[in-house]
Amino acid sequence: MRFVVQRVTHASVTVDGNVIGKIGQGFMVLIGVSDEDTKETADKMVKKLLGLRIFEDENGKTNLDIHTVGGSLLLISQFTLYADCKHGNRPSFIKAGKPDMANEMYEYIIAECREQVETVETGEFGADMKVELLNDGPFTILLDSDQLA
Repeated sequence: MRFVVQRVTHASVTVDGNVIGKIGQGFMVLIGVSDEDTKETADKMVKKLLGLRIFEDENGKTNLDIHTVGGSLLLISQFTLYADCKHGNRPSFIKAGKPDMANEMYEYIIAECREQVETVETGEFGADMKVELLNDGPFTILLDSDQLA
């Protein structure tokens, strides 16, 4: 499982010209799922995401987590995080999770986050989405379940 986490001052996602998710300060998270991922994997990733201390404290140090700053989440499914570009110029996506399973994992992650964060907005699984954000910092982190303890 892979999360691309961007600290944002605001972010939104649009489908068919309609804004379906919008947040202020918080994290815009692109979520990629592989066929090997489980709910246990998702639990570890959500714990790491919500524990990230990348908001500035009163001294300008990145020391605060999303709970402390009252931040929001915008969670967007992104199968292209499993693009394999080793051979040729056209990416292969065979490592991405099958749609039914990936959607189930995406919905599970949303539910887990909603239990812990007041405002959780989402994209639409499988839709052609337009994402706008103002990356604060810029601050972008890649979380990969293969690299978590």
